[in-house]
Amino acid sequence: MSMVTAVFGWTGRISLNGLYAACRVCLLVVSTFDWILVRPLRGQGLRVRSTLLHLVEFGAHSFPVVGLVCFLVGAIMAMQASYQLSRFGAQQFIAHLVSVAAMRELAPLMTAVLVTGRCGSAIAAEIGSMKVAEEIDALEVMGIHPIRFLVAPKFLAMLISVPALTMLATFVMIGGGYLLATAVVGIEPGLYLERTANALQMKDFSTGLVKSVFFALVICWVGVYRGFQVEGGAEGVGRMTTSSVVTSIFWIVVVDMMFTVFFYFL
Repeated sequence: MSMVTAVFGWTGRISLNGLYAACRVCLLVVSTFDWILVRPLRGQGLRVRSTLLHLVEFGAHSFPVVGLVCFLVGAIMAMQASYQLSRFGAQQFIAHLVSVAAMRELAPLMTAVLVTGRCGSAIAAEIGSMKVAEEIDALEVMGIHPIRFLVAPKFLAMLISVPALTMLATFVMIGGGYLLATAVVGIEPGLYLERTANALQMKDFSTGLVKSVFFALVICWVGVYRGFQVEGGAEGVGRMTTSSVVTSIFWIVVVDMMFTVFFYFL
């Protein structure tokens, strides 16, 4: 009986905690869209300067690491594809594999993971540190809503930065495959570009773009939610910062799987 009680108790705690977290995230989402779409129409404007600063931080400052990693991943894909396709005399299809895989899957996924590690953790750490220092309480005392002051600028900046980075990362990744295929494998540059253009379709572009938008939502809201959960001083900040990265990557993979299945049957 004790074992049955323990199992049901554990299941109940997990279910209630999950339901509580889902409700908190829904309230956060509704409040964020309220401050972005509704409140500005009532004269409570957005913090444009803060949004631009976060846009530079999330986008421009993230591009060097995202571009470098995606360039190397593109070169690795071309090399591995060459190794396998050479067995069948089909090395001319390297361009198809690299371009489609980059645009539909790897560029959005790699960009989201890197932005999560660089920016999602920073969001959680910033909000968590402010909560520990009681700065968020001070904002509320001064009549400043924390969502307007902290979340809305980050949300808008992330929503613009991640899709833009994804598109740039896609071309950089294709460029990495192009460089290795032409310089090492020996494929003619003009032929490689022609096959890349023939392989890509508008569906591939829309797949990667839609994924990147939802990845941006996951990164921002998970970071913000974990930041507001911080308790217990510096140790709590570190714990929730780590949790934000792990949780974001998990939900990024889940969202990626859902959209991959959806676009596969579409």
